[in-house]
Amino acid sequence: MPLPTSFNRALAAAAATLALNACTTVGPDFVTPDAPRGPAAEGYAMAGDPAAPRVQLSPDARAAGPWWQTFQSAELDQTIRQALADSPSVDEAAATLERAQAQLAAERGAELPQIDAKGGARTERINTESFGFTGFPSRTLNLFSIGGSVSYDLDLFGGRRRRVESAAARVDAEARRADAAYLALSGNVALQAMRIAALRAEIVEVRGIVAADRRVIGMIQKAQAAGGEARSALSVSVGQLAEDEALLPPLERALAAARHQMALLVGKSPAAYRAPDFELAALASPATVPISLPSDLVRRRPDILAAEADLHTATAAIGVAVANQYPNIRLSADLTQTTTQPEKLFSYSASGWNLASGVTAPLFDGGTLKARRRVAEAEARVALSRYQQTVMRAFVQVSDVLAALASDQDGIESLKRANAAAESGLRDAETAYRLGGGPLIDVAHAQRTLSRARRAMVQIQGQRYIDLVQLYVATAADWRTS
Repeated sequence: MPLPTSFNRALAAAAATLALNACTTVGPDFVTPDAPRGPAAEGYAMAGDPAAPRVQLSPDARAAGPWWQTFQSAELDQTIRQALADSPSVDEAAATLERAQAQLAAERGAELPQIDAKGGARTERINTESFGFTGFPSRTLNLFSIGGSVSYDLDLFGGRRRRVESAAARVDAEARRADAAYLALSGNVALQAMRIAALRAEIVEVRGIVAADRRVIGMIQKAQAAGGEARSALSVSVGQLAEDEALLPPLERALAAARHQMALLVGKSPAAYRAPDFELAALASPATVPISLPSDLVRRRPDILAAEADLHTATAAIGVAVANQYPNIRLSADLTQTTTQPEKLFSYSASGWNLASGVTAPLFDGGTLKARRRVAEAEARVALSRYQQTVMRAFVQVSDVLAALASDQDGIESLKRANAAAESGLRDAETAYRLGGGPLIDVAHAQRTLSRARRAMVQIQGQRYIDLVQLYVATAADWRTS
């Protein structure tokens, strides 16, 4: 006895409900790694080191506006903005992000029902002899067809959803890498600007040393002409002049290289671009630079966030591999209109259709699917290790720069005292010489000591600006210009 129609409908509805309830998403859900806690979250100084870096730690150390504006240099601001607009490295990062976004759109599209249209026209001759009919003519027919198909993957165990999740995490990773590229580019431009300023200032000091050497030689020659100075004093001063003149070519080569690097960073050839003549004395030095706490830094540095997104991508890939080990159901429907007469193509008599559902389930694959799951799990562990290493490298980088800045400050204070002492020594030597109580060679030595102290001061001031730039980059200061 056939079952009632109402019972069949109820049974179908129950089956559909069970199928929907059976849909699940297998594999581990991603959990954001914990921020540092305990002593690791409190600062960057080496454990047990009493000389903690002299900085202001803050939960949110973002400056208002782009970080490089703290140096108050219009030339630096213009150069960095030009680099951010024209550099090929920025174009590469943007294109890579666009590719990941397109891949995500493709994965999301695959979640929806897939609808295809088809149509055709052909001419064929039916060979009646091949069917065993003799004496019948073989007719030539024109066949016209049009139709479409719909298919839908039920994604019972969430493999498709995990693919979308993985693609979305990949977009996040590429967006963070784009941020890292912008931050690195702005930092590299600023570094080259500081190098140009420091090298130009050092060249000025070395040229001053050379000029002082020549003045001393002139003084010695006058003294010798008057019979009041030994010949050895002249030979020593001439040797010092040659030694100091030899300092200029390496500095000029380094300056040219820094300018060439600046051209590369702004996306120009050296023949089409000349870097501004940055002045060390024109740069402002921020009195204090607030530094993010380690617990906040891991939520700000783009390379750490990119590594976290990579971990998310790898975690979602485990779900894809697990879902592939389970059965899957795909529904499909086809409608085709076929006729030998074009005017009847859309008539009911020309229509044909089918509804189908198919189940695929792995039975034997030689262990391939299990192996792929183990591969995905291992990739996730690799991504976790890379994330942890990225965090540790970031902390070490900040610690290194803070230590360098502390050393720079100590060096500047020492060189201030050294310069004051050298200036006093030169005045004493010149006074003694004028009064006849000291040899001219003492004046030459005192002048040389002062010149070396001034050059050392310029070097360490330039290094301090370089270290400040590295600190801004290491702590992920904001690079956005709008």
